Amino acid sequence: MTHLRGIKPTLSPDSDALTKAPLAPKRMNEHARAEWKRIMPDVIARRIITKSNLAGIENYCMAIGASNQIAELMATMPIPDLKLAGLQIRYMQTARQLAAEYGLTPTSRARIGSNAPADDDDDNPLSVT
Repeated sequence: MTHLRGIKPTLSPDSDALTKAPLAPKRMNEHARAEWKRIMPDVIARRIITKSNLAGIENYCMAIGASNQIAELMATMPIPDLKLAGLQIRYMQTARQLAAEYGLTPTSRARIGSNAPADDDDDNPLSVT
């Protein structure tokens, strides 16, 4: 029996990566659009998103948007709706999985090498050499 646990493959910049962030799709709610605007500059700079896998980023943003929208709705309720809470948890799980897939978590960024310190030309007294 084969299992899928263990070391994940290293992400690397793609030669066909997008160089400019497209506008957020109109079908997204305001929370999803805000997440799109927040993450796209970083994702574009790391050169890991191509036109063909842009849907995954859209799905991530829509999951974040739905989770935030549910949180706002539940904040107005005197007694939280447990069905909504369960739905919110599923959206958050989906967002977390997609975030890891596209280098939006510290661990997944380390796999791409983007956590490496930038060229340090300044004199930082706290820097350990």
